[in-house]
Amino acid sequence: MKVINDGKLVILACLTLGLAPFFPEPHVLGKLRWVLGGGTGMQLMDVADLLFHGLPWVLLLRLGVLRVLKMK
Repeated sequence: MKVINDGKLVILACLTLGLAPFFPEPHVLGKLRWVLGGGTGMQLMDVADLLFHGLPWVLLLRLGVLRVLKMK
């Protein structure tokens, strides 16, 4: 549980795993565009790939929400 609450580690995961591969565009952005475009032709592997590359961003969002709620 300590790992997912470590802001530095989560940011590092976002910058590496969350954006890899970097060229021609970050992988997670391509998958998000695909889903927002209707996701035609997506297979289970593509969904798993989106979850794998998107998890660091979800954790970062979670940490941000927790910080905001803690400030109140």
